[in-house]
Amino acid sequence: MRRLPSLLAALLTVPAALSTLTSAPAQAQPEAGVRAAAYTVTPLWFSVSVGAADDETCTIDADLYLPTAASAKRPVPAVLTTNGFGGSKADQAGLGAMYAARGYALLSYSGLGFGGSSCPITLDDPDHDGKAARQLVSYLGGETGRAFLDAGLTQPAPRLVGIQRDRRDHLGKVSAFDPRVGMVGGSYGGGAQFAAASVDPRIDTLVPIITWSDLSYSLAPNNTDQEYGVSTTTPGSAKTNWAAGFSALGVAGGLTNSSVDQTRLIGCPNFQPWVCTSLVSAAATGTLDASTQAMLHDRSVAAFSDRIRIPTLLIQGQGDTLFNLNEAVANYDALRANGVPVSMIWGNGGHSEDFLPGEIDYTTPDPRTQYLTGRVLTWFDHYLKDRKVSTGPRFAFYRDWVDFTGNARPAYAASKVYPLPGSRTFYLSGADLVTDRGAIATGSSTFLTPPAGAPTSFDPLDVVGSALPVPVPEQDLPGTTASYTTAALTAPLDVAGIPLLDLTISAPAGALGAPTLFIKILDVDGAGDATLVRNLIAPVRVPDPSQPFTVRMPGIVHRFDTGHQLRLVVAGGSTNYRGAPLPGVVTIATGDAGQALRLPVAR
Repeated sequence: MRRLPSLLAALLTVPAALSTLTSAPAQAQPEAGVRAAAYTVTPLWFSVSVGAADDETCTIDADLYLPTAASAKRPVPAVLTTNGFGGSKADQAGLGAMYAARGYALLSYSGLGFGGSSCPITLDDPDHDGKAARQLVSYLGGETGRAFLDAGLTQPAPRLVGIQRDRRDHLGKVSAFDPRVGMVGGSYGGGAQFAAASVDPRIDTLVPIITWSDLSYSLAPNNTDQEYGVSTTTPGSAKTNWAAGFSALGVAGGLTNSSVDQTRLIGCPNFQPWVCTSLVSAAATGTLDASTQAMLHDRSVAAFSDRIRIPTLLIQGQGDTLFNLNEAVANYDALRANGVPVSMIWGNGGHSEDFLPGEIDYTTPDPRTQYLTGRVLTWFDHYLKDRKVSTGPRFAFYRDWVDFTGNARPAYAASKVYPLPGSRTFYLSGADLVTDRGAIATGSSTFLTPPAGAPTSFDPLDVVGSALPVPVPEQDLPGTTASYTTAALTAPLDVAGIPLLDLTISAPAGALGAPTLFIKILDVDGAGDATLVRNLIAPVRVPDPSQPFTVRMPGIVHRFDTGHQLRLVVAGGSTNYRGAPLPGVVTIATGDAGQALRLPVAR
């Protein structure tokens, strides 16, 4: 379940050579109350056929963790897992040990273009990554002919026995190679699960962690004009820092593992060719062209969620400026519409912040002391072992204002429904936010948007901001924002969900094209110091500035303490995004209830 805890560290550090895993019996480290179980770890290499016409051949390297007690008479269910972006099969070694100790087989593999696996990175395309995973599922189901004991693919692996089988898949069809199998993985490894499930109904359950719903939103979000989920026909503002970081990480992985497949370095290094041309275009225009938006959308669960009909546990991070909470909500709503069991957890960490030791640990997972690890294991016990155990609440979220020791369970609130039923509305009133409709004041704020999409708000940097020795304070250039602030709060305000902003602007016709704004929520303490909540910003490319529009802000879980103020800022630029290519003037007028910020409140 590897995430990207520090992309900066990954870019600056050359991974040390990993010790070779052998097929000799290993011993899991016992936990309190858990009897240790022996297991074997066997390196495997697979030859898989991928592509729309199945005419591309790739090699995948993997490790099989198999309990020694597993046999044809005592079969065990299986777990399939792959790495996050820039990782490899080795990242799941801790998972392999934990699940093997609990009577699961686990097959960990390096995704295409990563680790010792060949072929370029496809961004979890179902025709490539999905089909590759499907052939690994067949191996777990007893198929032979694709698995080998050596990297040269000269020593065929024997038929795998000891894996529990299903008679029918989730479409009701009989298959000769249908294992009882679930998938788990983080970030890129979460996208791989959706890609695999979209082409393989034999998979029984999914646990995607901090992953996406629509990559076109993830990499160039537009938080208005969304037709369904986070998807929109009006492409948004390019995430410059994340795009640069991932590109560098992908190329670095290709260089590190060039001995596996030197063709990965030809053309667009380690990526499919269209990725490089798309990066150049986005850097020049600040947004996505139609072709790029379509390619990213096609590699997203938003494009094929109707094909996924299996129980899914979604885990998303509140500290995530790459795949924010809105992406999990989009997946949650889509899967619920399919009528399948789905639960959602919002944890503390993500791509921008670390999960806490009491939530999850990727190296030494422990379901007894880690809330999220425990939820995943219970989910698998229920859906893969058919145990009559509770899978937990439908919706749970971490509250960073609740103290705990050890397991983070006490800091998690639970709900039978999402969204939460509570709400509170603040109206834009002059330069204020007020709750009384009768107190709305007339006012007007005018600000500039910069030329060439330049930054005007010096927000904390995505990707590298947490690694800087001195945090960058939140600040905006004069004349480039409109801001609205509440009075000091007389009681704590606990927000949990997706804030909605109803807004109307005025811009000279034809001057801006699609005006690009950057909207954010700040917590202002008693000393007047403002903090951008989780560094989350809502870029908005307004398709028609003559019409009112609604902004779906990135979801947050945050307590605004007594004596603090909540501030809404509408800015013309951001350090982490490309704005509009042309400068312009934007005016926001107040005086009626049509300009309002609606907050989901945890009671």
